[in-house]
Amino acid sequence: MDEEYDVIVLGTGLKECILSGLLSVDGLKVLHMDRNDYYGGESTSLNLIQLWKRFRGNDKPPANLGSSRDYNVDMIPKFMMANGTLVRVLIHTDVTKYLSFKAVDGGYVFNKGKVHKVPATDMEALKSPLMGLFEKRRARKFFIYVQDYQDNEPKTHEGMDLTRVTTRQLIAKYGLDDNTVDFIGHALALHRDDRYLDEPALDTVKRMKLYAESLARFQGGSPYIYPLYGLGELPQAFARLSAVYGGTYMLNKPECKVEFDEEGKVCGVTSEGETARCKKVVCDPSYLPNKVRKVGRVARAICIMSHPIPNTNDSHSVQVILPQKQLGRRSDMYLFCCSYSHNVAPKGKFIAFVSSEAETDHPEVELKAGIDLLGPVDEIFFDVYDRYEPVNEPSLDNCFVSMSYDATTHFESTVTDVLNMYTMITGKVLDLSVDLSAASAAEE
Repeated sequence: MDEEYDVIVLGTGLKECILSGLLSVDGLKVLHMDRNDYYGGESTSLNLIQLWKRFRGNDKPPANLGSSRDYNVDMIPKFMMANGTLVRVLIHTDVTKYLSFKAVDGGYVFNKGKVHKVPATDMEALKSPLMGLFEKRRARKFFIYVQDYQDNEPKTHEGMDLTRVTTRQLIAKYGLDDNTVDFIGHALALHRDDRYLDEPALDTVKRMKLYAESLARFQGGSPYIYPLYGLGELPQAFARLSAVYGGTYMLNKPECKVEFDEEGKVCGVTSEGETARCKKVVCDPSYLPNKVRKVGRVARAICIMSHPIPNTNDSHSVQVILPQKQLGRRSDMYLFCCSYSHNVAPKGKFIAFVSSEAETDHPEVELKAGIDLLGPVDEIFFDVYDRYEPVNEPSLDNCFVSMSYDATTHFESTVTDVLNMYTMITGKVLDLSVDLSAASAAEE
């Protein structure tokens, strides 16, 4: 271990694994260590016995739940946008050859006490029960504007500069009501709160286009895809990739103490009395607790069920977004459901998550609105974890710390963090112009 590396990565969470893969592909010499004896860190995947140990303190789950190894319960469950940035990163690194994806059945939104399919195109807008007749026509016009919008074709801009016009102004031009704005902003553009209304509209238009293009890609009922056997496959796929490019992985390395020189720059990492030297360290917040601050908490419920979520057209995999305004909250709530059709549970079993940014100390009360939509559950676990973000200046100490995972059930915010970190570490922007057909969905 007494060697010099360009970068030492600590923790095998998804963000760290993507970065170590990207840096290895770039030709850097990478050592990747984790204090745990399993991959994934916070974003690991548990079988039933591991789930019981973590939340119930014993290793005897009830027999009626089926075989423990048929469960792959992701601790940070997130769907991937089919044309989204994460899929582009996976293709760019060629890690797709280690993974099989399957389309997710449905994307839904909670509106006025009911669950509705998210309309993503002008045709779907006309059919959606979310809007009355006249509102449908207005929404259809807005959707057509978004579908036709091209950055480099000024005639599609209808005289508006979307880098200056706010989302609120753009929506006012089409006369859409608050209810419609709510599902467009939160379920299509995937904003986490309402700040976007007073920001330039270009970002929202691009997010809506990404949703519609991703939806068209697999002809499924949603724009999302998910790996068979769950997200636990991703860190391992990146570990294989890193190894192909000469990276070194070591699990079960206690301590992992980051060492600094007299100028306060990182110079190595010590574990079991040996120090590996390095120029830069990449890690999750738990490895450098004095360089991060707590910025919030995520509350979540993990449920095992024997049926799909009601009113989702019997979807075996589904996301439901509950916009903050519908619940009288400050932040959105998310429902995530996956099942044996993605090989994350035994036949007939469904895994559902309800998550949100915690606003109180009582997750079971706070998440009730989401849990009530699930119908009967076989088992339910509650959990709250802290969210951290870095406060250090990487140009001074060469430490690059990722942000904790948020409550969203899709990957867009996670990958933004990874790409920003990549640029800080390497000084260049990752080229993501790839052939998207390289990641095809698994055959039925």
